[in-house]
Amino acid sequence: MDSLLDKTVVLFSSTPPPIHYLTQKLTPISLSLGLSTFPPYLPVFLWSFCLFLAVHQVLAPLICSLTVNGWATMGRRARNNWSIHIVSQIHALIIVPLALRCLDSPETAADRVYGIDYESSIVAAVASAYFVWDTLDAIVNFTDLGFVVHGAACSAIYLMSFTPFLAYYASRCLLWEASTIFLNNHWFLDKTGRTGSPLQLINGVFLLLTFFGVRIVYGGMVSYDFYHSIYQVKDEIPFIYVVVYAGGNVVLNLLNWFWFTKMITALEKRFTAESKTA
Repeated sequence: MDSLLDKTVVLFSSTPPPIHYLTQKLTPISLSLGLSTFPPYLPVFLWSFCLFLAVHQVLAPLICSLTVNGWATMGRRARNNWSIHIVSQIHALIIVPLALRCLDSPETAADRVYGIDYESSIVAAVASAYFVWDTLDAIVNFTDLGFVVHGAACSAIYLMSFTPFLAYYASRCLLWEASTIFLNNHWFLDKTGRTGSPLQLINGVFLLLTFFGVRIVYGGMVSYDFYHSIYQVKDEIPFIYVVVYAGGNVVLNLLNWFWFTKMITALEKRFTAESKTA
């Protein structure tokens, strides 16, 4: 515990004035919402939010203006679509290695419902920042209510891990983002005229393998363990927690199976069509 406090004090005290000011202002709000372990990690949350915002507003448009044909004549929605995919890719590349570091945490393994430690808190802060940014972008650049609901739900789930609650599973579920890396690659290849190319075929194989491995197989194992843990404390937590977390987990696993079958069908049609025209 002393080590945890030392690390979080350093995070808090080494921030520049704007982040430090926002941390002070947001601390009482987070405490009033029951996020008792969130204040020491507010700097990480704020820095991460600023990073995703800067990538979306500055870095992604700069990269695209130099590398994407037709960028200058694209509409606002098309440009934003490029930017959000780049932010998504950067988030996935950051969060997967961070989540992997949490797998051997003795603190969360000892208490899979209420346990929390430094590494899992960092992961939750970064993920929360991304999903809050994602929600705001879905509202500002509105195209579909589903994107807003998905972002808001993920924001709430990962922020609630600071109550503390289910940090053990929060980190493990973020490993699902490994498949997002290849999904974004697939989109980039489509948009740059490489549809049906050998490179897209190789990426598609990795996409299916990672999606099946981390979301279907590993996700199913984690979900089974999750339900067991929730059942053990069902009388200690509000019933709404059981409904939201257990119900949400069922929905996400069903969606994973649905998306997996759709991906197989789409890839099969795409490369079958390409082989016929070759």
